[in-house]
Amino acid sequence: MDVLKITPRGYCHGVVEAIRAAKQTAKERPGAPITMLGYLVHNTHVTDELSRHGIELVDSDNRLEGLERVPEGTVIFTAHGVSPAVKERAAAKGLSLVDATCSDVIVTHELVKDLAERGYDIVYIGRRGHPEPEGVMGEAPGRVHLVQDPQDVDQLEVKNERIAVTCQTTLSIWDTAAMIKRVREKYPQAEAYNEICRATQDRQEAAVEAARECDLVIVVGSDRSSNSRRLVQVVQELGHKPAYLVDTVKDIKLEWLSGKKRVGVTSGASTPTQLTREVVTYLEALDLPA
Repeated sequence: MDVLKITPRGYCHGVVEAIRAAKQTAKERPGAPITMLGYLVHNTHVTDELSRHGIELVDSDNRLEGLERVPEGTVIFTAHGVSPAVKERAAAKGLSLVDATCSDVIVTHELVKDLAERGYDIVYIGRRGHPEPEGVMGEAPGRVHLVQDPQDVDQLEVKNERIAVTCQTTLSIWDTAAMIKRVREKYPQAEAYNEICRATQDRQEAAVEAARECDLVIVVGSDRSSNSRRLVQVVQELGHKPAYLVDTVKDIKLEWLSGKKRVGVTSGASTPTQLTREVVTYLEALDLPA
């Protein structure tokens, strides 16, 4: 089977730096208790590897609550960022702190903090339950209004004349643009700050472009990964081709490939290279009947 290896794909700089920071911490503190507060990046294979380095996972929908399950030692904050309240509580518990927050997410934190200090209310486009919005919203409690879909925008009741709109870094660039437009239709004075990270944008644009040359696209990534799910979405909606999310090569179904000649392969920003390589090798070796 003909396989188009879509570029760019796989690890982004934020994931690389987070994993490096975690492994370096384990190397410097052998045998000491080290905990990551939530999934360092949204891929269980990465989590399993870090566990072999002695880094344990404490997962919770609420980072402050999860922190109470870390009794001692070192706590690693994930690439998605945490709120100032989490950092303050960790310090108060006497924990050693390692902050692996992605630099792009830090920019969004600083933006929201600055806007709030200047008297703005912030409409924040993001996904409920994702750790990134939890951390960003914690920069200005009560001043950040999370919206996930157009209905949320319709229900907003922001009285402040000073309004800004920004977003989670891992969303679809096209969905985000549509949501920003919706917010500005309701609040024409709103200042827009599109914080989609460059790595996410590049991967989405490449996947949509490549879909025009393929019969279908396979995205290697975890279902937990927002950016991996968005890759599937943009190929389906904007590339107008079938797209499937697989965690490993074992998830590929042969019926997807029936009658197909060319398959595009990409991967989410938190997907280990080896997993994508195994998918490509498997597809290239296939010899299906026409």
